[in-house]
Amino acid sequence: MIIFLVVSLLLYGFLNGYIIKRGLQAFSSRSVGRLLFVAVFSFLILSFPLSRIINGQFSHRLSQILAVPGIYYLAFMFYLFLLLFLKDLIRWSCLLFQQPVKTSSWLSVSNTASFTVILSVSLIIIFSGHLNAIRPVVKTLHLQVDKTADSRTGLRAVMLSDIHLGMYNRSNRLEALVRKINELNPEIVFFAGDIVDEAIGAEEEEKMVRLMKDIRAPLGLFACPGNHEYYGGLEKNISYLERAGVQELLDKALKIDGSFYVIGRKDRAALRFGDRRASLPAIMAADQVEPSLPLIVLDHQPIELEEAEQAGLDLLLCGHTHAGQLFPLNIINKLIYEKNWGYLKKGQTHIYVTSGAGTWGPAVRTGSRSEIVLLELSFRRVDDN
Repeated sequence: MIIFLVVSLLLYGFLNGYIIKRGLQAFSSRSVGRLLFVAVFSFLILSFPLSRIINGQFSHRLSQILAVPGIYYLAFMFYLFLLLFLKDLIRWSCLLFQQPVKTSSWLSVSNTASFTVILSVSLIIIFSGHLNAIRPVVKTLHLQVDKTADSRTGLRAVMLSDIHLGMYNRSNRLEALVRKINELNPEIVFFAGDIVDEAIGAEEEEKMVRLMKDIRAPLGLFACPGNHEYYGGLEKNISYLERAGVQELLDKALKIDGSFYVIGRKDRAALRFGDRRASLPAIMAADQVEPSLPLIVLDHQPIELEEAEQAGLDLLLCGHTHAGQLFPLNIINKLIYEKNWGYLKKGQTHIYVTSGAGTWGPAVRTGSRSEIVLLELSFRRVDDN
């Protein structure tokens, strides 16, 4: 954790040092602009770390005021750095081929207009990405499960993950999600982890519990934990969810409506906190799962997907990846995971990795869309056997 913190601070310092240097060069001949640039960026740069320090020590309302500009600045900083660096790459290429860059050129580090344009483009990217993040689409999947489910011939379910309720994603985001879920009229709702991100105030906690209680699903609400539930304190975060009527499945299988099973797995982060994570066969054996019935598994991280196929499961639902969330990180994301987003079938096992209904950090998506997944499952009829 200490190493991660040191590396993060060094990276944060480097990126902001680069931006400040280029800004001072761009406004070198404009004293008022230079002063305004220093004042605004000093506030933005300090907002995020100060909000974390104040929240960690005092849980003060001031931390919430600083948190909003601070967290959005992270995304703004990312794109501002990329665009400034791209400009420098072009300028360095010109110098490499002995094409001098004049002071009046848009490629010059002292050109105020080009720096202002880059600032504006970065702001447009963040604003567009914010609109993209807060308006989730509904992804509908029609899947055929080749098993009978007693007298049930189908199941209408909603699945979502990665809401990350906490310091940055407040109850107003959850209110919009609950409204969309109820519009889909699900029989059951699955949460594939990272519903709660970190400590929230008592007022927000009560709002979250009240809003989630408004979800209408006659067969219930079920969840598996994500890595962020562990980071924020698993017992505390599970208590929020249980009060809201969400049943958290920690390496546990439940038979629902006498027709199918829902299996929830502990996240792999459990191992880092001294906990154990049972294998799928061990969970099924411990809870006497009948493999002839449809088996639905919630497992936050889409890693070692072949485990579900080998265990004879019918549907595996994952999240965690955010499908990259920010361009060009989504390209790297695809290289890390066998399936970073979307549908995959291994043998008879259907797999879906959702991009998530929320965001981690700033509510900005430039490399993926927020989504809620509607699952229309069809089971084999008893008289078809």
